[in-house]
Amino acid sequence: MSSMTMIQALNNALDLKLADDPSVVTFGEDVGYFGGVFGVTKGLQEKHGSTRVYDAPINEGAIIAMAMGMAVNGMRPVAEIQFADYIFPGFDQIISELSRIRYRSAGQYTAPVVVRAPSGGGIYGGQTHSMSPEAFFTHIPGLVVMMPSNPYDAKGLMTAAIESDDPVIFFEPKRLYNGPFYGDPHMPSSAWSKHPKGDVPEEKYTIPIGAADIVRDGSDVTVVGYGTMVHVALAAAEETGIDAEVIDLRTIVPYDMDAIAKSVTKTGRCIVLHEAPRTSGFGAELIAQIQEECFYSLEAPIVRVTGWDTPYPHAHEWSYFPGKSRVSQALKSVMEAV
Repeated sequence: MSSMTMIQALNNALDLKLADDPSVVTFGEDVGYFGGVFGVTKGLQEKHGSTRVYDAPINEGAIIAMAMGMAVNGMRPVAEIQFADYIFPGFDQIISELSRIRYRSAGQYTAPVVVRAPSGGGIYGGQTHSMSPEAFFTHIPGLVVMMPSNPYDAKGLMTAAIESDDPVIFFEPKRLYNGPFYGDPHMPSSAWSKHPKGDVPEEKYTIPIGAADIVRDGSDVTVVGYGTMVHVALAAAEETGIDAEVIDLRTIVPYDMDAIAKSVTKTGRCIVLHEAPRTSGFGAELIAQIQEECFYSLEAPIVRVTGWDTPYPHAHEWSYFPGKSRVSQALKSVMEAV
């Protein structure tokens, strides 16, 4: 075991796969010599060479198209989009080509592409560097969508993503890259006892795609989230003293409905969290499915805590972010409901 930040864990996963599989390459804007704007690929070009780790033009559509071309010819590319907000110039390539190649070719071709993208707020990036666009991609058949919440999961999920024969959109919550210390007034340090670093095995391992993690056992209410929201939920449960069971989806699609249904059947109450705006967010899909499968176990309406339906602000970031106080209020509200 080593103590790693999420950045270090992701770097380690890429390093091990580059070493043991010559078909793996990674590229993107500033990924090579500079090591990525957040340092996730730092040192990899020096170690593995400029034909395996290299810079790409500022052209997200070309980055995705090049990755797909490599994949259908036997390679396993990991393409970085510098910020999740910049993924949309490559959106058509992802939804019209990458997601459909296995279906279109009747299984003759697969598309083992990983598209990495730092997502979410918490670093004062403003409206063009803070987006959480996961819901767009969960609607597209053929894509796997992941978002880790800690260094251990980040390495295991990244390794599984690279080894998967299906395309994976891998969102990395940049607020968790080096821990939570970005001035969040709502987050007590005790809620981050295992962060910014976590124990991560030095050897290669994978986490099963589609398997959620119960990060906190409880009997009063089920809280479902992913990425940074997992830690906000833990902080709110700590503050309120409510015996909340917190589920980290880890893989957003396919999501682990069995784990969610088992928990909601036990607790009878549920809160869904995500940082993205409320309307048409992924939480709506979760709530619909929970309602269908667990209706007769519910003792209160399901509650959402999300970002607001506005562009991500700069000056009032912590008012926008679904913080501990909003989740604590939701926990108390759902427990008071008859």
